[in-house]
Amino acid sequence: MSIKGLRRRIRLGWEDASYRRRARRRGLMYDPARIASRVRHPEAAERLARAMADGTLRTFAAVRHHNWEGYNLIPALAELGEVIHFDWGAEGFPPDRSWAPQHKRAMNRLLLERFQQARAAGPVHLCFMYVTGRQVFPETVRAIGEAGTVTVNISLDDRAKFRGRWKGGTWLGVAPIAPAFDLCWTSTRDACEKYLVEGANPIFLPEGANPHVYRPVDVPFEYDVSFVGQCYGIRPELVDALAARGIRVACFGKGWPNGPLPIDEMVATYSKSRINLGFGGVGDGDDLLCLKGRDFEVPMAGGLYLTRYNPELAEVYAIGREIVCYRDLDELAERIGHLLDHPDQASVIRNAGYRRARADHAWSGRMGTMLRSLAGP
Repeated sequence: MSIKGLRRRIRLGWEDASYRRRARRRGLMYDPARIASRVRHPEAAERLARAMADGTLRTFAAVRHHNWEGYNLIPALAELGEVIHFDWGAEGFPPDRSWAPQHKRAMNRLLLERFQQARAAGPVHLCFMYVTGRQVFPETVRAIGEAGTVTVNISLDDRAKFRGRWKGGTWLGVAPIAPAFDLCWTSTRDACEKYLVEGANPIFLPEGANPHVYRPVDVPFEYDVSFVGQCYGIRPELVDALAARGIRVACFGKGWPNGPLPIDEMVATYSKSRINLGFGGVGDGDDLLCLKGRDFEVPMAGGLYLTRYNPELAEVYAIGREIVCYRDLDELAERIGHLLDHPDQASVIRNAGYRRARADHAWSGRMGTMLRSLAGP
């Protein structure tokens, strides 16, 4: 592990322990049955429930499309009703990491302007965001809520970036903005008590996949093992270690020699691969684990998925029957060899994972669960 990775590990360990102590002192415990009672704007939640029931739901979605969001989050919301999509990247704003303070102020002004335009055309029952404190002020979120709209934010990297960096007098993660939302969706179960400590209302739900995008492609196998995703942390080290054992992994994505793939080629690669490799680690190491979108996209596309074991995976798949997991390099190499030597067994697992993903792990289903939670059990 690099010095940077070690420092982050120490910092995150301290952060986790601090939140746990504060949660225990205050008697805070995540309870999905209490989500509806914690909503900041209950009357708006009641209007949202009625709109869902009569098919008139209108959603204002503040989501920047980087590489997967537009293929997953927006179509899932559109299955539930009309969506007015605000993508600040498409409005000419530079990449978020390069923002100066004026970019954040300008984006928030434009966001509120577009929200008011959407309201002028009809009621907006839900404002769905995928943002952090880097992009949005809590005052912006509160203004939308006070207009009678339920506000929801989704955050998919709370294991490592709940608070994030301190810059300009604030944390750049979700911590400073979370209390302003009616509901905060996290894909990290352990983060729920952090949200509660900050005065926010969390719901734990894993990521999903869009079955209209991630679907099997009728192509012959081209790769024994492939990986689609960025090159960072322990990933290149593991790929090199497998190569030293005679196992070649075809890698695609930012930082790899092959580079990234367009969405259609990425989906086809899942079908072209006898085994699709996954890494569950966060950042430089593999000791911090979280659910990944890939955990659902690969099986949804009909690919055989082999990834790092994470206890949360056992809540969404039958390990060994629907996906396969490893705990270290030796076990990874053994699993690859076994699956390549037993193609019939690999096919059974591949098909079972596909059926499970199609049945239980669509983004539209996740959205429905999230919205129903606002109405109570």
